[in-house]
Amino acid sequence: MPVNTQELLSKSYFGNSIEEYLIAFGIFFGLAIIFRIFRGIILARLKDFASKTPTKFDDKLVDAFDNIHPRFYDLTALFFAIHGLKSIASFDKYLNGFYLGLLMIQFILISKPLMEYFLHKILKDDQNTETDQTAFNAISMLIQFALWVTALLLVLSNLGFNITSLAASLGIGGIAVALAVQNILGDLFSSLSIYLDKPFMVGDFIIVDDKMGHVQKIGLKTTRLRALQGEELVIANKDLTNSRIQNFKAMEKRRVVFSIGVTYGTSLEKCKEIPEIITRVFNKVDNADLDRATFASFGDFSLNYEIVYYHLSGDYKEYMERRQDINLSIKEEFEKAGIDMAFPTQTIELVKTT
Repeated sequence: MPVNTQELLSKSYFGNSIEEYLIAFGIFFGLAIIFRIFRGIILARLKDFASKTPTKFDDKLVDAFDNIHPRFYDLTALFFAIHGLKSIASFDKYLNGFYLGLLMIQFILISKPLMEYFLHKILKDDQNTETDQTAFNAISMLIQFALWVTALLLVLSNLGFNITSLAASLGIGGIAVALAVQNILGDLFSSLSIYLDKPFMVGDFIIVDDKMGHVQKIGLKTTRLRALQGEELVIANKDLTNSRIQNFKAMEKRRVVFSIGVTYGTSLEKCKEIPEIITRVFNKVDNADLDRATFASFGDFSLNYEIVYYHLSGDYKEYMERRQDINLSIKEEFEKAGIDMAFPTQTIELVKTT
């Protein structure tokens, strides 16, 4: 008995004919082939082309599409294939909500490389890698949190929930949560403020109130300093932004004032020669610019000379090494010239009485 093809195709199972099932299968198979061609051939060629261009944006854009999970392509093909099949309205609603949720999740995941690219461009983070990474983590976390909340609200709205009342409830709950974690949020925004304003960076030597040390790490909540004694100081970022900070790394030059005392027995000629000796000493020292060397005062036991110079660097270790060179050179030159440095002395007169 010949088979009637039209009659066979018109047979219905679970509310759909065999013909409709075949069309759905064809749509799924066709889209699956198109997606595999796109992923295996077109995307590979685009990646090769992007690697040869001077700009990095096309590389990030191709990477974003490359981050799409292969199963998402299959689920997309399946969604469009079964979307044309007859089904109850509630199933369509949940199917649409499920696919919208997958779509939003995939969008958030593929947007990460693009978001990082634009953050690098906007914030220009080419000077301090560790600090920049901390700031990027904070900003990225805030942006992704906003995207996840938006995605959740869209999915719930598509499923038929009243997001207006839900948003109001979340608003009230958000206020309660914000009050509970206001210190943490304050430190988080303070870390962003430190990054954007850059009052200090990793490696700088800073003084905060009575605490001092080299900046080791700028975190989301705290900043860690390495004190001169070796211990680690942990300071909340909020406290740092509310304090006066002295940053010695940013100092281009250091003004130094010190005094030298010579004995009262030093001759007038030698006293006149001392500023010239000091000048010769500074001419031989690197990164030290003499401002003045003057006979300043008559002390209790010495003739006092005041020397003012500028050390042309903010590095403290280098400053101490140059200071040592200056002191040794002055002592050497004074010994050559026969000039004695003063030290506290007392003269006692004995009077004989009858």
